[in-house]
Amino acid sequence: MIVAPVSVMHIFWHQRDLRTRDNLGLAVAARDDTVLPVYVYDTEVLEHVGRRQRSLMMRGVRKLKERYRELGSDLIVRGGDSADVLASLCAEHDVETVYYNDHYRPARRQAQQQVEEQLAADGVATDSRTDLVLVDPERLESSYPNHSQFHSDWENVPKATPYDEPDEDALADIQDGKTVPIPEVDIELPAAGYEAARQRFDDFLDTGILSYSDTRDDLPKAVTDPTAAVSRLSPYLATGMIGIRDVWAGASEVYNAVSGQERRNVDKYRYELSWREQNYHLLHYNPNLGRENYVDFPNEIAWRNDADDLAAWKAGETGYPLVDAGMRQLDREGYIHNRPRQVVASFLTKHLLVDWREGARHFRQQLVDHDYASNSGGWQWTASTGTDSVDVRIFDPVSQASKYDDGARYITEYVPELRDVPADKIIDWPTLSAGERDRLAPEYAAPIVDRNQGYERAQETFETALGKR
Repeated sequence: MIVAPVSVMHIFWHQRDLRTRDNLGLAVAARDDTVLPVYVYDTEVLEHVGRRQRSLMMRGVRKLKERYRELGSDLIVRGGDSADVLASLCAEHDVETVYYNDHYRPARRQAQQQVEEQLAADGVATDSRTDLVLVDPERLESSYPNHSQFHSDWENVPKATPYDEPDEDALADIQDGKTVPIPEVDIELPAAGYEAARQRFDDFLDTGILSYSDTRDDLPKAVTDPTAAVSRLSPYLATGMIGIRDVWAGASEVYNAVSGQERRNVDKYRYELSWREQNYHLLHYNPNLGRENYVDFPNEIAWRNDADDLAAWKAGETGYPLVDAGMRQLDREGYIHNRPRQVVASFLTKHLLVDWREGARHFRQQLVDHDYASNSGGWQWTASTGTDSVDVRIFDPVSQASKYDDGARYITEYVPELRDVPADKIIDWPTLSAGERDRLAPEYAAPIVDRNQGYERAQETFETALGKR
């Protein structure tokens, strides 16, 4: 329970912004009056978060609590309905305003609306800020035909610099002994908290970002030196343990300090951040992005939705080595490198013709870095139901493996049944004869769909849905 209660003028309600630095809502709340930091363990909201990510988030809450204690304050943690908990704390501490950052996921939008309505009835003001993205979606057009046009407008909007951590004297002098349950999980999680996120980012700025465009799709390098090839910041951005302005500022500082190919590499990283921005823009204007096709097809997509195919895909037993490696990385780490992430999504929705929502749901349950906007937007883009400028895009898992993992280093890291098979045979596995496959690796799965037939079936299905056949 809270000891030494004080009169607090403002509450800052933490949600998926588990940090004191570069937190706009918190910075605004702390400008003039004392701030009481609060986190609500709301099961109605958290039931939409996969167990693995929920465990990381709760570790992040613990780290956030530690940071507030270092600042002479504490994070008040309460379980229950967000509106009820915040209303009770407002009454207890004579709070004038509850500050928080805008969120876009439907469950969090609903929770925020309920908080606003409850507090308004109690005579308490609310103040929400745009913190999850660099550019408020309201500053841009409501829709764009492709990412290039979105990026052109988005790039021209000035980006704010990171916000300072509140001074100690702006925070309530309180102590709170309560914490939240941390679910047990079946994988090793990244270290939680802002310091861990910042350390990972600083390491990437020192080395990886200077070769980012050249190495981001280098799957062997992703195995031998994963944080050099890509930043691996996604779990921290998804849980709000580091702010997007912090990331933009760090990347931009390096960009301005280098030239030539190094500058192009850094700029590619900054460009990739704009995809995250567009996905939040899409979700802001299309709250059903995670449930309904973004494209309005003249005909229904004839999904097959075969249960056995879906089960084989989830288990990494499709007989397509790059697909299976990606799915087994997901199972082992709660993460998939971006290149195989696109390949596994395309294989499910195109070669197997399983509805993208099934894949998005599985990712939500398994990913440590699940982000509702990016997951929904990414799955729809890959499934050709979203904003892709190409009507029907199909990733060929064989040519993708040949291009990005020709030595099968990534594949054999996650598919041990193939470690004694020559790399060229691994790449061509779906096109080998049944007899050769049985001789080379009898314990590994045979392809569950013919490569060419799956491709042609997907092409026909989507062109029919588009009214082209």
